[in-house]
Amino acid sequence: MADSPVTRWQLPDPVSVHEVRARDGARLLLRRHGNPDGPRLVLSHGNGLAIDLYYPFWSLLMDDFDLVVHDLRNHGWNEAGGLRNHDVPSMVADHDSILEAIDREFGAKPQAGVFHSVSALISLLSPAHGARYAALVLFDPPICKPGRGHREFEEAAVRAAGFARSRTDSFRRREDFAELLGLLPPFGRFVPGALDLMARTTLRERADGTGYELRCPPEYEARMIDYASVYGVSVDFDAITCPVKVVGADPTLPYSYLPTLDMTDILSVDYDFLPESTHFLQLEWPAECAAAVREFVREVGIG
Repeated sequence: MADSPVTRWQLPDPVSVHEVRARDGARLLLRRHGNPDGPRLVLSHGNGLAIDLYYPFWSLLMDDFDLVVHDLRNHGWNEAGGLRNHDVPSMVADHDSILEAIDREFGAKPQAGVFHSVSALISLLSPAHGARYAALVLFDPPICKPGRGHREFEEAAVRAAGFARSRTDSFRRREDFAELLGLLPPFGRFVPGALDLMARTTLRERADGTGYELRCPPEYEARMIDYASVYGVSVDFDAITCPVKVVGADPTLPYSYLPTLDMTDILSVDYDFLPESTHFLQLEWPAECAAAVREFVREVGIG
């Protein structure tokens, strides 16, 4: 699907920007959008992406919610750092530092975490979820189970990591990247303008001025996938002390990232899937995803 030439998403300036220092010294930039007097939502993104890419989704929540958005280390607004600490444990520690900074900068109040893919996994692995969140809304988290499903997940992870490592990471123009994405099936269901937005939010200008490069390099993206099954199988939903809503991709469609886990047998999770959606459901059905967030936070009493 090609982007409409008249659709161009314009991100607003944040209400405020705050620097958070990770435990290893990495700089993480926290931004606030929306209505500071509304219920608070904390949002982050999937592997290799950027939270600003999700603007078609979270823009629908700005009028009523106090939105605090942040990128994972080595993604989005954050500066590129070393590969050594680009891993799930470091990102879990980052997550906890960010939650402490939110309370410090904006004041503590009931809040829901709204996360996609690897950031959803990180929120579930954080020991802070019960104390810091009144609810979690998770879009297609990369969670798997031992046994046959685990083997399928591992095989898919190997394929996905190989694809990530083979990605072209340098482009003469942002438009070249958007045009390439339009040829790839995983991105064929995006709303108009989202491919252009992906080029603007996941590429940065090269230091030598010769073009653009991925903000999250291919090897960094692949490294997260390499260990997805290790951490994805370790989540204990029975230990999660706040209400959890999971919105999955349509299990009848070919998966675009990793296999979708049917969570209907996990009694502690409010699980549903969005028909005709892939792993990138917030960029395919933003209004429906925003409605799912509104409904759940209202059910738990913070919306």
